[in-house]
Amino acid sequence: MTAANLRSAFAGESMAHMRYMVWAERAELEKFPNVGRLFRAISRAEQAHATGHFKAMGGVGGDFLVAAGGGFGYSKTSDNLQGAIDGELFEVNEMYPAYLEVAKAQKEAAGIRSMTYAIEAEKVHAAMYQKAKKAVDSGKDAALGDVQICTVCGYTAEGGLPDSCPICKAKKRFFVTFACQ
Repeated sequence: MTAANLRSAFAGESMAHMRYMVWAERAELEKFPNVGRLFRAISRAEQAHATGHFKAMGGVGGDFLVAAGGGFGYSKTSDNLQGAIDGELFEVNEMYPAYLEVAKAQKEAAGIRSMTYAIEAEKVHAAMYQKAKKAVDSGKDAALGDVQICTVCGYTAEGGLPDSCPICKAKKRFFVTFACQ
């Protein structure tokens, strides 16, 4: 079951990665460049989650039909932010807790690690999107400093570059910065 959950999580994170890239373009068209940058940064974090899940599957290969929930819609930036919030909160409150319980029951260390990294980062993503939505709903772009993304686990922080990742302990060289313009 853990392998199936990892495949599903990989698919969901892959879709989130691409969805956020599309929504970044929309935000920029609507003159919300910081929201666009936030979508792009978190898109990179979702790529880190997908990569972690893929690697956690180890040598399991082959073709699989994968079921994954994926939010669709190309709307106004406020609506896209709400879609992002809903998706992140689903992962935090429902998907990853259930997947983690299965991985723990099966003693799948790589799955536990990958899912733990993702759930901790998704909490931050939801909060950042909520802050951005509040700004957009008041007609303003989000006030946003540099956004730091850990390419190992997807941890996301605003501001200065940490010496190491608080989730996975990766060194600062594993971070990418989405800088203020």
